[in-house]
Amino acid sequence: MAENRASEYTEGTPCWVDAQLPDVEAGKRFYGELFNWTFEDQSEQPEWPAPASRPARPVQPSPPLGTVRALLDGEPVASLAHKTDGRLPTVWTVSFATPDAEALCRRILAAGGQLVSAPRAVGELGVTALVTDPEGAVFSLWQPGERPGFGRRHERGAFAWVELYTRDTEAANTFYSALFHDALFGEGAEPDFGRAPVSDVFPVEMPPHFLVHFAAEDLEATMADVTRLGGRVQVPPFGTSYGTVAVVTDNQGASFALLSR
Repeated sequence: MAENRASEYTEGTPCWVDAQLPDVEAGKRFYGELFNWTFEDQSEQPEWPAPASRPARPVQPSPPLGTVRALLDGEPVASLAHKTDGRLPTVWTVSFATPDAEALCRRILAAGGQLVSAPRAVGELGVTALVTDPEGAVFSLWQPGERPGFGRRHERGAFAWVELYTRDTEAANTFYSALFHDALFGEGAEPDFGRAPVSDVFPVEMPPHFLVHFAAEDLEATMADVTRLGGRVQVPPFGTSYGTVAVVTDNQGASFALLSR
């Protein structure tokens, strides 16, 4: 069942994921076969109009050429974007919902985080910004316009969870609890966001980062498909409080997790 209701996305709720890849066409082949995704181009978007209550200002460019939206049974679940600079990492990035990206950026800076990319319009779909927490873990913000977020989640081939691997879980809990309190601890909250020490799964020298999880019904079969398609198993299945997880990489080196519940 589709879950694309704006009311689902309290500030701090994971609402979108995107991958920055050297070769979007190769990514389409990999994820299309792995998760049964189909794709539509979203490169050419009109500018987002400035709110009437604020002075107009230049709007940063829309998504780069080569950006495609992934669909599962016709509903949006992710984006694949062409990496414009080869020095940038090949990664999956999670976006957290917010009603006001500029205000949330100010709060992040005040709490010790950093601004990587200032809020910019993505056509009339919404406004995005790229930020880090105090330890340097990168994530995005999404202020919805026409697109609230995922059309499907919590089912095979769709977003299911995101885990922050950090060196200081206590500091991370303090930072995100203040930033996203209602999404994490509000009445009826069912967060799709956890925190764990890097050393639980990865070598201690691994920098803090978010790991996007996609739902899988059969971990062994899905891992075999990852390998067959040119990816690899990075960490074999292990148990967590939220399910059984395996960490894999795609055929271009972007890490993500498979989650079975």
